Amino acid sequence: QVQLVESGGGSVQAGGSLWLSCVVSGRVFRINAMTWYRQAPGNQRELVATISSAGSTNYADSVKGRFTISRDNAKNTVNLQMNSLKREDAAVYYCNANISPYNGAPYYNNWGQGTQVTVSE
Repeated sequence: QVQLVESGGGSVQAGGSLWLSCVVSGRVFRINAMTWYRQAPGNQRELVATISSAGSTNYADSVKGRFTISRDNAKNTVNLQMNSLKREDAAVYYCNANISPYNGAPYYNNWGQGTQVTVSE
């Protein structure tokens, strides 16, 4: 079994910062892309940031310049540094990873349960 556990969510004032982490554990051989999504009430789930196994990154236009995604392959961890937070950033943030459980196995898409981010005025 593969588990993805997010942490670091909480409440912050507008303009503040938060650091999110997602740790992958269980039966893992190799991880390709790791991605942060978010979903607010009444909104579609949206892609926030993605990082490939080689370290290349892509960001949603709404967060570019404010958020930074990174990964630690030795620790099977993906992080999201969020700066200059706005009310529009409030959402549940979900970690996603494409994972092969053993050598030669296909890759499967895995999700964490999410961590809540609240931004006050």
